Amino acid sequence: MATTEIPTGTAPEAAAAAPSPVPEAVATARAAFDRGVTRPIAWRRAQLEALLTLLEEGEDRLLAALATDVGKPRLEGWTTDLGVTASEVALLAKNVGKWAKPRRAGLPLTAMPGKARIQPEPLGTVLIIAPWNYPVQLLLEPLAAALAAGNACVVKPSELAPATSAVLTDLLRTHLDDAVQVVEGGPEVATELLEQRWDHIFFTGSTRIGRVVAEAAAKHLTPVTLELGGKSPAIVHKSANLEVAARRIAWGKFLNAGQTCIAPDYVLVDESVQDELVDHIRTAVADFYGEVPKTSEDYARIVNARHFDRLSGLLADGGTPAVGGQTDADERYIAPTVLVDVPDDATIMEEEIFGPLLPVLPITSVADAIDRVNARPKPLALYVFAADDDAVDAVLERTSSGGVCVNHTLVHITPPELPFGGVGDSGQGRYHGQSGFDTFSNLKSVLRKPSRPDPALMYPPYTDTKEKIIRKAI
Repeated sequence: MATTEIPTGTAPEAAAAAPSPVPEAVATARAAFDRGVTRPIAWRRAQLEALLTLLEEGEDRLLAALATDVGKPRLEGWTTDLGVTASEVALLAKNVGKWAKPRRAGLPLTAMPGKARIQPEPLGTVLIIAPWNYPVQLLLEPLAAALAAGNACVVKPSELAPATSAVLTDLLRTHLDDAVQVVEGGPEVATELLEQRWDHIFFTGSTRIGRVVAEAAAKHLTPVTLELGGKSPAIVHKSANLEVAARRIAWGKFLNAGQTCIAPDYVLVDESVQDELVDHIRTAVADFYGEVPKTSEDYARIVNARHFDRLSGLLADGGTPAVGGQTDADERYIAPTVLVDVPDDATIMEEEIFGPLLPVLPITSVADAIDRVNARPKPLALYVFAADDDAVDAVLERTSSGGVCVNHTLVHITPPELPFGGVGDSGQGRYHGQSGFDTFSNLKSVLRKPSRPDPALMYPPYTDTKEKIIRKAI
């Protein structure tokens, strides 16, 4: 998942007052890998089980920290940050032994006799930079995949979720081996980390900062996984169940106050049912959060004043509020808001919103929706609501996105068999389940051949007879 940007860190003079923790953390993790500590399956499984213990024993502290940092309701924090993470870690712990085994591969006639295998091996020492919007899930899930693959890790929690960062740092240092190092800090620490040589970098954040990460990685030819974001559309066909579509769009959009990289960023709805859809979203918001969402214990807050001001600017320039529109800077509160009559050149339609503002735009046809989606960079997620299978198939066939969910939002990221990631500006690389294990592994090709027989067919001197045989064999 992606956030809009890497936030401001500590003041430069404060950072200069203390020695950097980066060199020691990198050296410690790399030394552990070089000693072979991380390779045994028993070690990997023990670290994964320690993560499960961490989540269980640290639950109350983590949920309190999430409430402090981003105002997350307890159940929302457990579901989206702790519960889903525990399920992923448990899956990795269960399957690590199987996934780490050599995988059989077939051989063509020209390579026979012999045996071919794909041997997963650890990449080495990896860097994981996590965002603030789901600060537990988006640090621990990639960490678990990296550990399952047998790597040493340096992880950086987000400084924009300082309470959660502090708790995670304490828990990780208490429960895990020193092959896992935690480094806290702001952009200056992230910059220093990116200057190091890594065997893999896993970054979750904005497309803008993703380019910075990719550029830094390129200096060492370091492979990267970039989980970014973008403007994920929801297309609502006139055949859709509008009441259900509205409820699911409202849930996906206003969860975590819209601070979710795969949240529906805008809605394209058939013009004949636009007003009805907006009415149903209004009803859903009231059902979820009451007539005054500000007083609801189930509605989160904007992470800080800077993001509040950014969103307030988008709201002022982004059309007419048909639902919500209220703000309170002291509480960093922005109401669940639906915007209509949004100008084509409004800033809110140019950048990822990453907040509880939902533009609803009319379309004349499925083809119109497809053209509008394809006019933008490829999104991380795409949602289509329709009972008409032809409409769904047209969207699936003629658009490209990291993932698609039909007749719902967000839930396509939960099945571990579905790799999660972006395409184009919305990211590169995949994780979850075995795809996460493979992301942090070198899938090394190994071919074993006996010394005999050793036919001269492939060796010089080349003859017409040899050529005829080889051409038929290949």
